[in-house]
Amino acid sequence: MSSRNLTRPYFPRAPLQYQQAHQAEIQRAFELFIRQIQNPGDARYTTLTLTDIASSDYGLAPGDVFEQDGFLKITKSNTPHPSGVSGTMALGTVTVSTP
Repeated sequence: MSSRNLTRPYFPRAPLQYQQAHQAEIQRAFELFIRQIQNPGDARYTTLTLTDIASSDYGLAPGDVFEQDGFLKITKSNTPHPSGVSGTMALGTVTVSTP
């Protein structure tokens, strides 16, 4: 059973003959039902298991979840999370002479 507080849409009984107003009521009820189903609503869980989670935000939409360096992160459109940044540098030999 869902823990969401949804209002159950009313679907009226069919009249003996076709009535345009009755058809409009059914259409409104279906539209309400679809809006409720498409709305993710609030969520609260006691346990949650995420499997096959992405390791970077590459290709994810804002709001998607991914794991990086052991931390669960949420993709934001203005905050990049590169999967790795590294660099190396070498300097040549330095000779110092004193008179």
